[in-house]
Amino acid sequence: MDLVVFEQDKPFVLQALGQGEFDYIEAASEVVETEFFRFIKARGILRKLAQSYPSPRKKHDVPLFLYISANLSMRLHGVHAFHAFPMVVRTGGMLHAFGPTAGKKVTDAETGELHVLCEGTNQKNAYPRQSPCDPDYLRKLSKDTDAAALMGWFNTEALKVLHSRRAVDKAGLLIGDASYLFVPDNPNYEGSVRMRFDEHNHPLSKKEYEQLSPQQKERTQWRRCYKMVTLLHTNRQLEFFLFVGVRIISGKAHESPVLYEMVRHCVRTTGKGVFKRLILDRGFIDGESIGAVKQDLGIDVLIPIRRNMDVYDDAMGLFKERSVKWEPYTGAASRSSTPSQSRPESLRKRERARQETNEKIKEQKPPPPPDKALVKTEVAAINGFRSWSSCPVPLTVVANRETFADGHQKTWLLIDTAEHDNPCASRSDYALRTSIEERYRQLKCFAELTHFTSRAFSMVVNQVIFILLAYDLLQFYLFRHARKDLTNKPMPHIRQQLLPSDNHVIVYYRNYYGLFTPMELLGFAVNLPEEPRMKIGQKCRRLCRELNGLALQPRPP
Repeated sequence: MDLVVFEQDKPFVLQALGQGEFDYIEAASEVVETEFFRFIKARGILRKLAQSYPSPRKKHDVPLFLYISANLSMRLHGVHAFHAFPMVVRTGGMLHAFGPTAGKKVTDAETGELHVLCEGTNQKNAYPRQSPCDPDYLRKLSKDTDAAALMGWFNTEALKVLHSRRAVDKAGLLIGDASYLFVPDNPNYEGSVRMRFDEHNHPLSKKEYEQLSPQQKERTQWRRCYKMVTLLHTNRQLEFFLFVGVRIISGKAHESPVLYEMVRHCVRTTGKGVFKRLILDRGFIDGESIGAVKQDLGIDVLIPIRRNMDVYDDAMGLFKERSVKWEPYTGAASRSSTPSQSRPESLRKRERARQETNEKIKEQKPPPPPDKALVKTEVAAINGFRSWSSCPVPLTVVANRETFADGHQKTWLLIDTAEHDNPCASRSDYALRTSIEERYRQLKCFAELTHFTSRAFSMVVNQVIFILLAYDLLQFYLFRHARKDLTNKPMPHIRQQLLPSDNHVIVYYRNYYGLFTPMELLGFAVNLPEEPRMKIGQKCRRLCRELNGLALQPRPP
């Protein structure tokens, strides 16, 4: 049995209240989390996700949309242990989005304690619940859900939902990368592997380890891990960040074939022409796959090449020709979350003083050594490059030449399957690649992405998938509500917005509700005629007796 869905209609509720008619009244602190759930419910996102969820159950005592909402609410609050779900319900705003049938808050007349009372969604509850569904039910359903099916659900159904709601930018940028998910050195973590890493958390092969000095060997360590391969969608202004693909694999598996298959899956899901550009790092160099992405999927690939490749030597020989035109590169324009014109004069004055202080500090510092002081950066491009035999499509090679104060130069190359004469555009696009690394940093450091509370692989995947899904939907919500200043912030900063922002009295009547300030509702009630005012008073007293009776029947431990 599904929960009842309530629609906001203040004039209709006010008209009924004028006749003394209402179903339920409660006081609530309006939080952004409540508006978030109302947003994804009103857009049909919850319904679509629930309809396609790969549930292992044939019968559901708890609606799947409620299971998904509970999982999302936990991730928004940075909570991953399911036994803490009642605390999330008590302090969060999820209940208010689903009306009084999901739960009610009542104060015990004898002890003064606040209780959250939930009837549940079936007739099997002998005692009132403290949450809409039992935490153990959430845990068991999460553990029993097949990990591969859950990843497929996120990569397919969640992407379809975002695409159908116009969340994909017209530029169609994709950024691909992989990251290690470290876990405690416990072999019971299903599917995890133990690998040797250097001091920078880069994996080392046996040959690479033997080539290290004794001091470097001492700084290496064995660590147990998984590997996460993801695709991130954003725009060139970095106004939002959406994960549109994720796979959790063994730490020893190579990420390149996994990522290219994810790209093909994205195109099969959304159709050709939606995603148009793929930005990758050196770890995904594969000439055959790059050519297939360009020819079969219509996506241009931008990726740097290694110095030990033959194509690097061939391209460097061409860039030494005098006919090559080098252009100065000044870097991509920085994005400011708050335009200086909209800031108060006092803040602008403070910012000018801060900049002046920073300039004085820089002047007092000794200059960097000549071999480290970058003087200028120049870029140049050559089209129609076919020296890479394994790549079947012509390439544009973009050279990036950096000149330092002592006169020496460093040159590194990008290859682009798009043909153009503007090397600065390719260099600026490649600068966007670090945004996926920043997402990894934020999710690991501030959303506890790797703080797994279970060693079952299905639970590891469940935690990663729902953290990324909550992140995607929150990004979509903030972007649609003109809060682009928050989309680049870490979760704790965004979570501050989940704190109460306003107080309301919610009046429910016939699947509709209205939000009133306490003074507004009181002023309306005292001006009512005698008969409706008496009806309201009698119904309020009856509801109080019912809630007090429920509070005296706590669920036994």
